[in-house]
Amino acid sequence: MATDQIFVDYIIEQMPKAGDITAKKMFGEYGIYSNGKIFGLICDNRLFIKPTNAGRQYLGEVTEAPPYPGAKMYFLIEDLLEDRDRLSELVRITVNELPEPKPKKKK
Repeated sequence: MATDQIFVDYIIEQMPKAGDITAKKMFGEYGIYSNGKIFGLICDNRLFIKPTNAGRQYLGEVTEAPPYPGAKMYFLIEDLLEDRDRLSELVRITVNELPEPKPKKKK
């Protein structure tokens, strides 16, 4: 089952305090970005956030799952989808811990 645009738009709206949130279509699913830095995936209408130590501390007990078969484990976010403040904070602390994206090579 592929993710639908309505769900992607809903997720973006739930993170008003987490920077400039955008989503890019990738292989039928979506990568989700804050200020140009990828921090998660939206697959099968579910939100997955890259695991970080700060994110794990913030969440406490966390469910981990692969967003697609063969993928690394991500935090599966289900309970926070309605809590805009906590979800925004999780995204902020996750993005702060992730490395900056590597510059793209010119062709």
